[in-house]
Amino acid sequence: MISGVHDLGLPEDVEALRQVVHQFAQREVRPGVIDRDREEVFPRALVRHAGRLGLLGGIVPAEYGGLGLSHVAYSAIVQEMSRVDHVMGVAMTFPSGLAGAGLLRYGSEHQKREYLPPLCSGETMAAAALTEPSSGTDVADMHTVCRRDGSAYVITGQKTWISFLNEADWFLTFATLDRTQRHSAVCAFIVPRDARGLVLRPFRNKLGFRSLSTGDVIFDDVRVPATNRVGAEGEGFKVAMAAVENGRLGVASRAIGIAQDCLDLSLEYARHREVFGQPIGRFQLVQSMIADMVVGIESARALTYQLAALKDAGKRARRESSLAKMYATDTALMAATNAVQIHGAYGAHEDYHVGRHFRDAKIFQIVEGQNQLHRVLIAEYALGYRTE
Repeated sequence: MISGVHDLGLPEDVEALRQVVHQFAQREVRPGVIDRDREEVFPRALVRHAGRLGLLGGIVPAEYGGLGLSHVAYSAIVQEMSRVDHVMGVAMTFPSGLAGAGLLRYGSEHQKREYLPPLCSGETMAAAALTEPSSGTDVADMHTVCRRDGSAYVITGQKTWISFLNEADWFLTFATLDRTQRHSAVCAFIVPRDARGLVLRPFRNKLGFRSLSTGDVIFDDVRVPATNRVGAEGEGFKVAMAAVENGRLGVASRAIGIAQDCLDLSLEYARHREVFGQPIGRFQLVQSMIADMVVGIESARALTYQLAALKDAGKRARRESSLAKMYATDTALMAATNAVQIHGAYGAHEDYHVGRHFRDAKIFQIVEGQNQLHRVLIAEYALGYRTE
């Protein structure tokens, strides 16, 4: 059994794969994670290595280069990687989530065979350019526009806080044919990195997610062939929403990973750090913080596997995706806060991972929908105001 994780009752093949991820994360990923965070360097070589090991394919079917995993298995390995480096965890989620899920469901056969296999192998990387400066949470209030021009579309507008900005070989982006039509006029497009008129402006020195390049994507009359449209005209919103549940599953899984590492590190520190002649783990207030972490993590994991199981059963799980995302990310911040407190002054030292987790955990409450939004959605489902 992997240290720090109780028997989860996973099938033998899933547990074996999780062991592979554990060994790779500990031997290859952990040694440089602090330096990458400080220097804002993305581990592209490690992503390619993970791809060669078959760790990026996730739920993508084998015919398109993926592993064809269940959502439960996918969540388990993302959790394991994220205990060490959730940025590597997010690289594992993009073929199954934000970049790949919409393409898998709505893309043409040619698009799926051209773009998904190299994405799953780590040969290429992709980004999902959806969020806009003035309409972050309200996706339908899209300001980026497109117009048909013969056998092509011309895209004009701006996206912001787009991940994998420096690494993406192509972007799955969204624009509207008519802003007044909201959801029904949105289109999805594959835009290559070298497209004329595409301008990338990375942000630097972020609070968290530092080794993950993020920034603005500007479309200055970018022209793409009609064959790069994903789905039919007006199906762009559906393409975007196809990735929502998988995206939130990935975020919840990554959040559990960092929460678990916070607990593991706190247990080790509390057993060996002595104050007033005894380990601090003997003090009731420290035990109370550890108990909160244990309960939070195990509850978050249960909610996340519930979401994964519903996805495996082919059921809609919009409510459950909000529950898992909100609770897991709130738990991550609680666990990171407690871990820093248990470590005392060492929690602020860069050689101790808990400080990095603390900075990253705050960002988890913002990505894939602010947690305040998820609270509203959960309440509306409970009140019967929302049914799907």
